[in-house]
Amino acid sequence: TDMVPAISLAYEKAESDIMLRKPRNPAKDHLVNSRLIGFAYLQIGVLQALAGFFTYFTIYNESGWRTHRLFGIREDWDDDNIENLRDSYGQEWGFEQRKTLEFYGHTAFFISIVVVQWADLLICKTRKLSIFQQGMKNYYLIFAIFFETALAAILSYTPGTDRGLNMQPLLFRHWLPALPFSLVIFIYDEIRKYILRKNPGGFVERETYY
Repeated sequence: TDMVPAISLAYEKAESDIMLRKPRNPAKDHLVNSRLIGFAYLQIGVLQALAGFFTYFTIYNESGWRTHRLFGIREDWDDDNIENLRDSYGQEWGFEQRKTLEFYGHTAFFISIVVVQWADLLICKTRKLSIFQQGMKNYYLIFAIFFETALAAILSYTPGTDRGLNMQPLLFRHWLPALPFSLVIFIYDEIRKYILRKNPGGFVERETYY
């Protein structure tokens, strides 16, 4: 789902202050460096993963499976001979019911990643300027957001994907748990870029400017 959004960034206009920046030193300013890896995986990536797991466990809790009950039951969960596995409230679940819930959780996790990718795409528009300074004139990017959302919906709701991809049609309310994480990612990066602009050469720039 992130291929078209990634391509859309190629059509992003240069930041307005691009000519005020020093040219890149090819000897030490690599395109991929430890700051980029740390920011992508240890900061934004962690928030994205939290969104997925939060959505996943929310659905299980709604269905009667408290989080602590899920640990250590994989063997019983996958045993098709067990038709009376009890959840946290004593309700009995058959094998097919458990698998349907499992695949529903997988689908919700996937959808939550798409939701946080909205914010991830927006923060990738610029390295230092606020999105409010840069604007939203990249119509390819706007299309990409709708495209990845539509693709996720097609994979979730199209008949047959439950058999081919183990996807399940997701209730609308289960698109929502990841939204706060998407907002946090956006606000976090706006604050980071604000500090970059106000305190050039400071700690935030040294550790997160890639």
